Amino acid sequence: MNNNPQSTTSSTYDVVIAGAGPVGLMLATELQLQGVRTLVLERRSSYDLSVKAGGINTASVEALERRGLLPALQAARQPFFMCAKKGFGGKISPYAASVGHFGGIHVPAGPVDRDDPLLRGRGQNGWYLMLPQHELEKVLFSRALELGVETWRDAAIEGFEEDESGVIVQINGQGKKEVRGQWLVGCDGGHSLVRRIAGIDFPGTDPKITGRAATVEIEGAESLEEGWQYTSKGVYVYGPMPGRVRTVEFDGPPEDKNAPVTAEEMEASLRRVSGQDIRINSVSGGTRFTDNARQANTYRRGRMFLCGDAAHVHSPFSGQGLNMGLGDAVNLGWKLAATVKGWAPQNLLETYTLERHPIGVHVLDWTRAQVAVMRGDPDGCALRRVTTDLLGTKDGATHYVKQISGLWQRYNLGDDPAVGMTMPRIQMDDGTCLTDHFHDGRAVLVDLVGNDELATLAGTYAGRLRLVQATSKDAGVTALFVRPDGFVAWTATSGVCDMETLKVALAHSLGDSEACFVS
Repeated sequence: MNNNPQSTTSSTYDVVIAGAGPVGLMLATELQLQGVRTLVLERRSSYDLSVKAGGINTASVEALERRGLLPALQAARQPFFMCAKKGFGGKISPYAASVGHFGGIHVPAGPVDRDDPLLRGRGQNGWYLMLPQHELEKVLFSRALELGVETWRDAAIEGFEEDESGVIVQINGQGKKEVRGQWLVGCDGGHSLVRRIAGIDFPGTDPKITGRAATVEIEGAESLEEGWQYTSKGVYVYGPMPGRVRTVEFDGPPEDKNAPVTAEEMEASLRRVSGQDIRINSVSGGTRFTDNARQANTYRRGRMFLCGDAAHVHSPFSGQGLNMGLGDAVNLGWKLAATVKGWAPQNLLETYTLERHPIGVHVLDWTRAQVAVMRGDPDGCALRRVTTDLLGTKDGATHYVKQISGLWQRYNLGDDPAVGMTMPRIQMDDGTCLTDHFHDGRAVLVDLVGNDELATLAGTYAGRLRLVQATSKDAGVTALFVRPDGFVAWTATSGVCDMETLKVALAHSLGDSEACFVS
């Protein structure tokens, strides 16, 4: 699964990425798309097949769609999706009537206001695209190979040293002792060696639970209820696929989180929590998790950055971790590429922490609150009843969907409510969708009324900015400027555009229009 030649000589790259999980691969494809020479180092020899995230949210799907990867994602998700939809034995799954869960509370789909401005035109097939994390990793690895990203497996980072012009990374594997990059990005998980060597603090709250998840061969499953089930001993989940089991026990963290999960351990946990006489004969993809919630106090130090779990960890409830990591990658990718290429405006790299850190703060609180409603004591039960009532209302269910879809995220780019939000889904009269114009990773200036001033200004950013001139009946705007990561930085709602505000927005994202673009 490597695509690198064996060598003992040192090499130089623009960016070295530690970790070939979905976040590291997403970042690598974003960089390579911009012509940035990128190396990914991964200690594992192959994909991680343990039970992890089971889907990606709307914001992540749209980010991947902007790069032309939606067909590959849809092809990968089909068997998984159909099983989750039908339930066991062809029955309709309880998951089909909900839009997700909050601490195990199934949130009903019926009350969701699909005419809400943020949700309109989105989520026709649900707010998550269901597929296992390792399938997403395969899609991204294939894309990385296609773009020419070098990925070395069985290559563990042992340390790094920074100087004025780059980072020397010490590795163990692939016949090399070190490589050099201008920049190093740690996508190496919650126990990130990159973060520890960089000396970045990782404050947060200690774990209270042990969670276990696996795909199992089970006897006595007919005694288990499908979906999330609360008991005085904890929580168990059976489904949405046959044989997929999870348990949550409030007995503190495990002694060894990374030890193999055995059939005996999984059976004992499920028996304790469910109270049912079941037997588990085998386990595959077993994993443990906790509610350890921590966040790096900065996502950058010098020439080193953190992405994904290296920057923030929390419980997996509501599936926020992988999606937040993908958001980190698409935010950092274009900014780092702009810096390597020499046209980044001053302090562009500083905006990575400024924009992404508050997102992490919010998500950590979102996951902590879910642990609280899972508790089996009287306080937890009361909180769960109140929360269930709120999530069953129109406002509650709609607010929940905005959260888990990732569409709530906003950066401080201006006073206009649309500015700083992910771009709207605009269908052009020529049959294209706005997302179709982002496959090459450039920023996009959309002109829906034929404004000559916009075309002239776009020409001064040749190579960094794509001009899209089209018409659209229901766009709600007449022009907009969208950054490479899909976030709106400027809009106009009439034929008369505020060109000075647009120039400021362009300079803030794309630098000096007089700068020479390096292809």
